[in-house]
Amino acid sequence: MADNSFSDGVPSDALEAAKNASNTEKLTDQVMQNPQVLAALQERLDNVAHTPSSYIETLPKAVKRRINALKQLQVRCAHIEAKFYEEVHDLERKYAALYQPLFDKRREFITGDVEPTDAESEWHSENEEEDKLAGDVKNKVVIAEKEAATAEEPNPKGIPEFWFTIFRNVDMLSELVQEYDEPILKHLQDIKVKFSDPGQPMSFVLEFHFEPNDYFTNSVLTKTYKMKSEPDKADPFSFEGPEIVDCDGCAIDWKKGKNVTVKTIKKKQKHKGRGTVRTITKQVPNDSFFNFFSPLKASGDGESLDEDSEFTLASDFEIGHFFRERIVPRAVLYFTGEAIEDDDNVCGWETLGVPWWRGRADKQGSGVLVEQSASPLQGQHPQKTPGAHHVLLKVYKLWVTWKWEENLIYGSLATAKG
Repeated sequence: MADNSFSDGVPSDALEAAKNASNTEKLTDQVMQNPQVLAALQERLDNVAHTPSSYIETLPKAVKRRINALKQLQVRCAHIEAKFYEEVHDLERKYAALYQPLFDKRREFITGDVEPTDAESEWHSENEEEDKLAGDVKNKVVIAEKEAATAEEPNPKGIPEFWFTIFRNVDMLSELVQEYDEPILKHLQDIKVKFSDPGQPMSFVLEFHFEPNDYFTNSVLTKTYKMKSEPDKADPFSFEGPEIVDCDGCAIDWKKGKNVTVKTIKKKQKHKGRGTVRTITKQVPNDSFFNFFSPLKASGDGESLDEDSEFTLASDFEIGHFFRERIVPRAVLYFTGEAIEDDDNVCGWETLGVPWWRGRADKQGSGVLVEQSASPLQGQHPQKTPGAHHVLLKVYKLWVTWKWEENLIYGSLATAKG
């Protein structure tokens, strides 16, 4: 029988290898003749060859020495910036004291403890002239009906369900509220923000004031957000402003059978030896807004958080900041929905103080993932278009607000993970 493993004295596997090599060379030649492939390859090589770090490595030692000196200056700048934000916090505390008398009066009007005077309750709407003309036309026809309706119209105390309505209007909050939370939130009378005292570590406290109710005995529920404004010793160049680093809730003294943060389940259990079955009951966690007061603790021992914990922590920080910066200062506008309508119309740039181009921060990616592309002037009514100097002032204010939000929320996650 002939031996097929050789052909003219050459092993068959060697012939196969030579054939494959020839095919590979042909394929390579075809690819390298493609101008698009060559351009992509050249771009890749250029990027590798011209990275900033590779350029720095080529510099003389004397130049590198001067660069190190610049870095030392940069660290000193970061510490000065940290002091700047500490003074901003002091300024917030100062003006919070000026706002508080107005917020106290707001609470009195909401609860009905005080009735506003005619002067205090007078408000001129943007469409006042049009309303006046239409009213003059219809006045003679409907005056009798208005008088009758006024006589029959109910006059409840204060503004019923003021804060609960805000929870319903704002998506970020309504997503947290379960049906069984609603009767409790109807007892909410006020939300306050309190800043840390001078000389104390930077923080702020949210206070939720409730009237006496059938659910818990607390009159005030609190949530404390701890902050820091100092460069990290290990990575000082990452400092971009204050960060929320942790938060503490409070114990809720639930009345018997009223705790909505847990639910009782029944489970059948079989005895391994006797084979008998018994029913046991146990309490398990339940979704509720009031879990807001039992927050996840940020990891402080160097252990990284899992993905779910990171998301929960980021959401908590964002909600706390939203209460502080938006809900409490502009409560009436969230009650009427005007703030929410402005958010939709102009991407939140005026009412929320968020740049129109900013979708959400992505600290590990490209920096910003743009979700809204409209400019601040697109979609606005012509007469509402601000002048150039107003635009510049607004943009500056937006930038400052964005810097705070960016670092308070997303910068805090990096701290928690570290």
